[in-house]
Parts: sequence; C-alpha cells; structure tokens
Amino acid sequence: MAATDGAAALKLERTSKIFVAGHRGLVGSAVIRRLQNIGYTNLIFRSHSELDLTNQCAVKTFFSIERPEYVILAAAKVGGIHANNTYPADFITINIQIQTNVIDYAYRYGVKKLVFLGSSCIYPKHAPQPIPESALLTGPLEPTNEWYAIAKIAGIKMCQAYRIQHKWDAISAMPTNLYGPNDNFHPQNSHVLPALMRRFHEAKISGAKEVVVWGTGSPLREFLHVDDLADAVVFLLENYSDFGHVNVGSGKEVSIKELAELVKEVVGFNGELVWDSSKPDGTPRKLMDSSMLAKLGWEPKISLRDGLVGTYQWYLNNLK
Repeated sequence: MAATDGAAALKLERTSKIFVAGHRGLVGSAVIRRLQNIGYTNLIFRSHSELDLTNQCAVKTFFSIERPEYVILAAAKVGGIHANNTYPADFITINIQIQTNVIDYAYRYGVKKLVFLGSSCIYPKHAPQPIPESALLTGPLEPTNEWYAIAKIAGIKMCQAYRIQHKWDAISAMPTNLYGPNDNFHPQNSHVLPALMRRFHEAKISGAKEVVVWGTGSPLREFLHVDDLADAVVFLLENYSDFGHVNVGSGKEVSIKELAELVKEVVGFNGELVWDSSKPDGTPRKLMDSSMLAKLGWEPKISLRDGLVGTYQWYLNNLK
C-alpha cells in the first residue's frame, strides 16, 4: 500500500533508531512489544525519572545527544471522568508541555517522521455517529474531559502546522477507548473497563453481594485492544503520510451495561450489579468511523472477549 501525500511507503530498516515516548504506559508498552515482535532492534526509551518530557531543557538535551530517526509520541497524562474533573489544570498543562517539547525538538534535531497519538475524546460531544475525522472542531466538547481533549487537539494541529510550514512528516492517530496489559487499574483515576475489572475482582475476593456501577449503563462505547492499536501505529508509521489525522477503532460498539456483564463474567463475580443513575454517564454514544484506515489496508484482529480474558490474566499476574 503506497502512502499518501505523494510519498511512497516508508522503508524503515529494522535497525532504524526509534524513540517511543511513554514506553511504560498502556500504549507505549504495546508499541514496544509490536516493534520488537516484528524485528526492530534499535528502540530507545526513557522512564519519567530519566527524562521528564515536560522539561524543555531536558528534552532538548535528549534529542541533541540521541538523534532518533523516528518518534512515536505515546506519552500523556491520562485518566477517566473523575480524574479529568479533579485535575483539569494538570490534564491541559502537562499534555501540552509534553507535546510541544517532543514535537518541536524532534523536528529541530532531524527526526524523519513522528507519529502523535491522541484520543477519540477530541470530537464534539454530539458528533455524528460513527464519528468521521471531519467532525473535529465542529461543536462543543464533552465537558468531563475537555481539558485533555483540547491538549490533544493542539497536538494534532501542531503536527499539521509543522507539515505546512516545514514540510515535515508528522502524522496523528486517534485511537478509540483502549484496554489491555499495563492499563491503569486505579480505583478512582482509571477508565471504565479497568475500573470495572478491578471492582469485580475485589468484590469476588471479598465475597460481596453487589457492585455499584456509575451511571445508567446505557451509553454505547467502542473498545480496541491496545495490541491492535500498536499494530495500527506501526502500520501508519510505515504506510501513511498525510495532513489529516486517522481514526483507529474496532468498528464494534457495546453498551456499558453489556460491557459490565461481560467483564463480570470474565472475572467470575457472581453478585448483582447496581446502577447509580445519579452519577454522570458521559457522552451518550461514541463510535469511531475508521473507514479511512480500513481503506489503507488495516483491520483489528482481537475480539473483545478474548482481549478481556487476556487483560484479566495480566491483572492477576501483576497484582501488587
């Protein structure tokens, strides 16, 4: 598949020097796994203690010394509704600092191509469904995560601006709701799927008779296993070069109620679910239109059930 924007598909050497920013997170760790599985041998990454990406001077020094050829920017401050509502200043400031530093110094120090990873929350709350890439900036955002969304929109626009002004190959991929190994299972600051998994597990262990779940259970959501996303990211790195951002989704949606029942079954919790409708539901429906990516020749491979089984096994193996 030839890349767009007049460029041929990018021929990366398996020894190409690739910097994966945010390698310990859900997305970054999956990208590392994927790159290693297909034979890339020259990957560089830094933990937060080794390189604070919000520190402009530190990022400049890193790029001036390491000189990576390619960058996958998966580092971000992320969280669910509760975290976004509680720490809005952190979500907008930290993410904009990370993006600005990494994108700018990647360009300045000769990186050939950068892949910026955003989120489906960039789209308006009442965007058409499924959500096409063209829905960006056509209406108000979902209030519960607008700070994070605005930061990610700024990242997309920064990549586009550098492409316009400097003819630099920076692309953006917008994943749908993700889950999988290395997810955040924090009791308050996690997204819906890992939060449910942890709560059902703890209820099972404690012998609880019921678990209370936020909202009505009616919102529809799309979930993509993070290993599928990592596969898509590497595919886009090698095959896509154009101005527009690209949606990455599974194309399948499930209600939060159906999801909760499926997670409950996978975990083996036999109690009751109680829905607390006084708590916010968030966006009523969110399904990505990933037809652009499908036309480029990529599709997901991991079913929701199989992905949940593997994620729960990872959770059990990594319980602290």
